[in-house]
Amino acid sequence: MTAELSAGARAELAPSGVLRAGLNLSNFLLVSQDASGGAPRGIVVDLARELGRRAGVPVEFVGYASPGELADAAPSGAWDVAFLGAEPARAKVISFSAAYLEIEATYLVPAGSPLMTVADVDRDGVRIAVAARSAYELYLSRTLHHAQLVQADGIEGSFQRFVADRLEALAGLRPRLVSDHEKLPGSRILEGRFTAVQQAIGTPCARPAAAEYLRRFAEEIKAGGLVAEIIARNGVRGVSVAQLL
Repeated sequence: MTAELSAGARAELAPSGVLRAGLNLSNFLLVSQDASGGAPRGIVVDLARELGRRAGVPVEFVGYASPGELADAAPSGAWDVAFLGAEPARAKVISFSAAYLEIEATYLVPAGSPLMTVADVDRDGVRIAVAARSAYELYLSRTLHHAQLVQADGIEGSFQRFVADRLEALAGLRPRLVSDHEKLPGSRILEGRFTAVQQAIGTPCARPAAAEYLRRFAEEIKAGGLVAEIIARNGVRGVSVAQLL
């Protein structure tokens, strides 16, 4: 059954008559855009268009270079809905749905590393390269007790820092780490995960009717198979449909 969209929720979702969807362009699994700056494509683009279709409004995409920049723009009203990892630090300004999709996060370690499991990484003397203000960096900042995070600008920046500074581990999304592993002979991706990034749909906190609709929308598209269909249509590996509430 399609979630009912009230007039109040529609007005909060698209107050200008256009649904402005904020995209984290650094998440290559969910969105891509060619160098010419053409129309974006990917899982979140398809979801935004479905949301616009149900609301009966056109969709405009607002791209950001990082998830931190996307989250920072919430109070300004630069976007109406956003697709990004749900983290407590972001929930101060963004009302999130439950996750619609999960992405495993783990570590890459260099050749000859004594670190064998995810649990081994959180120890004194271990330096972890990580993309600043990514969802998994926010998680590690809350949960690590001994290891040191070495922040870098973006995913590629964290890989470069890992290599250049000979760090003990690189934190990242498993699908990206697969490609990084191929560049570094002898490196290993640790089995298991330290978290699964919960990709959700958010709207600025001052829009309660829109937030409630997005919560119902997220559950419906999981239960009805739309998320799985869109993942398959885009040929994305390394992501999975999140559990129903």
